[in-house]
Amino acid sequence: MTTTDEKSNLGVFNEHESEVRSYCRNFPTIFVKAKGHLLWGKDGKEYIDFFAGAGALNYGHNHPKMKEKLMEHIEKDGVTHGLDMATDAKEELIKKLQEIILKPRNMDYKIMFPGPTGTNAVESALKLARKVTGREKIMNFTNAFHGMTLGALAVTGNESKRQGAGVSLPNTVVMPFDNFFGDGTDTAQYIERFFENKGSGVSIPAAIILETVQGEGGINVASFEWIKRIGDLCKKWGIFLIIDDIQAGVGRTGPFFSFEPAGVDPDIICLSKSIGGYGLPFALTLMKPEHDIFNPGEHNGTFRGNNLAFVTATEALNFWKDDTLTKEVARKGEKVHQFLKALAEKYPELHGHVRGRGLMQGLVCDVEGLTNTITATAFEKGLISETAGMNDEVIKVMPPLTIDNEALDKGLAILEESIKETLSKKD
Repeated sequence: MTTTDEKSNLGVFNEHESEVRSYCRNFPTIFVKAKGHLLWGKDGKEYIDFFAGAGALNYGHNHPKMKEKLMEHIEKDGVTHGLDMATDAKEELIKKLQEIILKPRNMDYKIMFPGPTGTNAVESALKLARKVTGREKIMNFTNAFHGMTLGALAVTGNESKRQGAGVSLPNTVVMPFDNFFGDGTDTAQYIERFFENKGSGVSIPAAIILETVQGEGGINVASFEWIKRIGDLCKKWGIFLIIDDIQAGVGRTGPFFSFEPAGVDPDIICLSKSIGGYGLPFALTLMKPEHDIFNPGEHNGTFRGNNLAFVTATEALNFWKDDTLTKEVARKGEKVHQFLKALAEKYPELHGHVRGRGLMQGLVCDVEGLTNTITATAFEKGLISETAGMNDEVIKVMPPLTIDNEALDKGLAILEESIKETLSKKD
């Protein structure tokens, strides 16, 4: 009998790589090439990418202009590793981030290079909020995901992820995300009651950290009204508002920052994933100038100065010189949303419904194990799509923002074929 390992030639990985690996179990092939919205396996098979590096590839794989700038930098022996030293690549990035993103939005932030990962951006934000306020507690939300290092994991809701810590995860308090109760309860008002009542047992936290759309938590979308109320609550009680825009930001939901339509003014913004443009490790922590009180080297790291990522990030910012991409994301996002909604209606066996914003969409299937079978079938048919949620109950549709209409339609068609085939076998 031929095993999956033999068919996909994953024997080396299974023999020598740690059991902690996960994505290669869901996508069992050896990938050798990637361009735009496409990936190719070692056997030559082509795949449409509805995964986009878990949101790290908003502009697709190997974007030609970013690749050109990257190659130019390498060819001229430009600095690759720079710690936090001043380099020309960093200078250009800082100037362009101010010019294209921050100043047009009247956003006054200092820029911190915390280390090359999203969890590092979150760690720096939590540390800074505690340092400035002198308080220890951080408030986070049900189903949140903020990273895998201990501080970020402490404000993450996923039980299986938390169990990997091996120690207790203190100094946090969990509150219900928007619509967590599903009965019209205003959870922002619910939270404020805890602050108002001195017998609640909940002290005023240093910060509230939130995702406007919870990606790993199941594409749970906070209304702009709720986000605004949380922002107002933070201002009233002197609490830092930290927006984790690592997956939902950089245009994934439409605007560059996912929170822009809510009209909030975060104290700290965490960015990673697609901020680098090309998929190279990179993260930023934006903070209000008055909060910039870290001592030199108080939060540092060897790989803060990934100059290759600075180069590609600078080029990627050109997408935001106007609102063309924002409008495209809105149009494509609505198309995907309506398509998924039609699938839920057409196949009632899914017990499905849709949620999402922009090109961060999810088809929820309330039948145990069904989504994993559907995405496995889709992979066999040439579509890469991830599941999300506490029970993997959501099929995520997150293609590159730059995907063309034909490829988007083709990928959605494969998804429907996979649903149809899975349900027919189930019967």
